[in-house]
Amino acid sequence: MPDRNSRLLRMAAARADFLEYGQQGAAGVPDVLAASWVRSQRAGVDISRPPTDFSDDIDTSSRLVRCAEPVLDQLGNDTADLPLVIALTDSHARLVQRRDSSSAVGRLLDRVDFAPGYNYAEGKKGTNGVGTVLEAGQAVSVVGPEHFTEELQAFACTGAPVIDPLTGRIEGILDVSTLADAWSPLVHTLVKSAAKDIGRNLLLDRNQAQQALFETYLRADARSTRQAVFAFADSVFMANAAAQAMFDPVEQLAVREHATFLMARRDRVSETMALQSGRMIRIRGTRIVSGSDTAGIVVIAEAVTDRASHPWSPAPGPEFDDRVLPRVATAGAETRGLVGDLRRPHVPIASGSSPAWIRACSELRDALTAKAPTIVLGETGAGKFTLVAELFHADHPCGRSVAVDASQLHSGESDLDALLGSTREQTLCIVRNIDQASTEGVERIDELFTTLGSTKAPVTFAATVSDSSLDSDLPFHALLGHFEVAVTIPPLRFRTEDLALIVSRVLEEIAPGRRVRLSPTAMRTVARYTWPRNVSQLREALTHALRARPVGEIQDQDLPNYCQTRSHKILTRIEAAERDAIIAALRDKGGNRVAAATHLGMSRSSLYRKLRSYGITA
Repeated sequence: MPDRNSRLLRMAAARADFLEYGQQGAAGVPDVLAASWVRSQRAGVDISRPPTDFSDDIDTSSRLVRCAEPVLDQLGNDTADLPLVIALTDSHARLVQRRDSSSAVGRLLDRVDFAPGYNYAEGKKGTNGVGTVLEAGQAVSVVGPEHFTEELQAFACTGAPVIDPLTGRIEGILDVSTLADAWSPLVHTLVKSAAKDIGRNLLLDRNQAQQALFETYLRADARSTRQAVFAFADSVFMANAAAQAMFDPVEQLAVREHATFLMARRDRVSETMALQSGRMIRIRGTRIVSGSDTAGIVVIAEAVTDRASHPWSPAPGPEFDDRVLPRVATAGAETRGLVGDLRRPHVPIASGSSPAWIRACSELRDALTAKAPTIVLGETGAGKFTLVAELFHADHPCGRSVAVDASQLHSGESDLDALLGSTREQTLCIVRNIDQASTEGVERIDELFTTLGSTKAPVTFAATVSDSSLDSDLPFHALLGHFEVAVTIPPLRFRTEDLALIVSRVLEEIAPGRRVRLSPTAMRTVARYTWPRNVSQLREALTHALRARPVGEIQDQDLPNYCQTRSHKILTRIEAAERDAIIAALRDKGGNRVAAATHLGMSRSSLYRKLRSYGITA
């Protein structure tokens, strides 16, 4: 007891010196506490009367609460006769549950607003066993004068982060508070152990596929002590210590995107990729499947060389300068419309730094140079046709490209027949969307490819197809024997490194000469959205935003409402209308979900369910 009193007296003196002299006054104070005092002071926390921040927008039936309840029950039983209070907060430091083993301590804590709904973030309440744990990312005990504010001096609080083992994210804080005189170091051990138990429940709450991913990651990490190990899924991003040491966050994201792209249709992969810095690395990946569910992928990465050269790097030079694409012969009304669009000043797309994009450009350029019949795969709107035409005309500025829309082909004469005559120019025939061709259209395209394959004229051909059609039994499969090379164009969601450049180029294309840009918040919204129709949908969204703000800085609210979601679900018109109404209500009410639910005439639980269903992030 004398040692404890002596320590508390030293801490009280150090706090007084800190408040008078600044950081040098905190000499001898543990680093975690000293850093917290500095942050609290810089945040402007009032040491006498910190403000009250209450929100009724807390989820008391969340997954965290569900997984914590059995642990809280057991902890409450084990400490039933002790003068303490057990609390659980969410990841924003807001209390969601409180269990009082001592009603007397509970009444005292009520006076300092330590109750469900109140915010105990460090920037609000200063150094404490909730907010400081969030800032430090580790278990912390704050006893008596170690608190920054005077109103908390009578208490001791010990908090530990509740970490989801699968994502590595802090989901909440478990805190045990008592009077400063009654605190024991054993509380620290007790709280850390209980927080780990909640984290274990979070893992068990996941489905079998996610557990399989986590277990595979742990096994790979145990075997690869010096290699970088990652685990990726829709909402999972795990990296071992070696991965975090070898790669910065941008490089880790590049590894994730490239591995996910490569493994979309393969169970295992071994590839060499170039990072933006020029470093070469080798990645080996395994897709984790549990039953009929794909859980995610586990990737091992290791450095190959630090040389900056790589065969996938785009060749520098003037070939990607702005240009009007050369004349294009057409077949069908839809293709004529497309050609009219391509005759506008063209903003080039072939440059970029994401590994998947560099690789696709390199493979497609090599195929065109070799005049090999090429099928170009990718999602709708990913830029398949535009990239083929651009790369061809970069190598053949005086060449001719012929665009053919497969869905418009039928038997009989068409202006396509003009292509089959003699030509002296290097010519590329691009058949768009062969997966949309009818049986009759496939027969017509088959005749065309057969003729082009046997002609002595300087003509070659390529075709684009949606990769989602490969598993179908559509007629176009009969045409695949004509091709020698297949190149897959990555979707926009795998090109995070290039997103700012792509947005800039699309704005340049649809608003030439205007001073227009995205605000940082709007750019973050664009980066979060999955863009199922890729660049074509991004162009639509930016066009929509320009109608609201034709010049200047485009704001988050100028973008279409669907940009505020992450849902992969295809919505009906009624669902889309409901989603837009919810987003509008949240914006109207400043993000207050309770007020938005009242405005919409639905219960709070219904609103939370729909937010999850629609993937609304607003």
